[in-house]
Amino acid sequence: MPPIRPAASTEDAECHELTRQLRRRGTLVLAVFAMLWAFSGASGTGSATDVVPVTVEVAAVLVTVVAIYLGHREGAAPSPRTVSLPANWARGVGIVNGAEVLAILAVIAATVGTGHPRLVPSAVALVVGLHFFPLARLYDQRQYRWTGALLSAVAVAGFALTAAGLPGESLRIVVGLGCALVLWATAYHLALRG
Repeated sequence: MPPIRPAASTEDAECHELTRQLRRRGTLVLAVFAMLWAFSGASGTGSATDVVPVTVEVAAVLVTVVAIYLGHREGAAPSPRTVSLPANWARGVGIVNGAEVLAILAVIAATVGTGHPRLVPSAVALVVGLHFFPLARLYDQRQYRWTGALLSAVAVAGFALTAAGLPGESLRIVVGLGCALVLWATAYHLALRG
């Protein structure tokens, strides 16, 4: 006769379900924002109907759809660990995301208002990168620290290329596609490893 195992507690089941939901939501949000960054990068490659931007955009949609599928499939392996969320984590996430939106609007207004619109992609990338550091703690996702660091590195590279005189179109390509790759990498990590 096989040994009798104790039934999982309701609290454990709820924690596993919350972890699964956050994993799915994270994959979806990261993949969609990666696609938007890729579209921004594609806009620097030519007019909207040229072959290169259309190819980049089609590829971006496909990479995004696959990430979302992998993150939402029923047969996905469970996360190797359950999240340990701090008290009032959802409120904290709302505050961080609200501050991010306000900071993005402020940097766009400041860069455009001072006659430096070429700084917009890098400045926005820096804001987005920095907002991942508190999210790493709030979502108990250590990999978000790497996401934040890599997005910030893309932003710094964009600032350096701006100072070197790289044209605005090229800056959109570098920063847009760089940010897209970082966000897709994180989305796929969540989708496949949790």
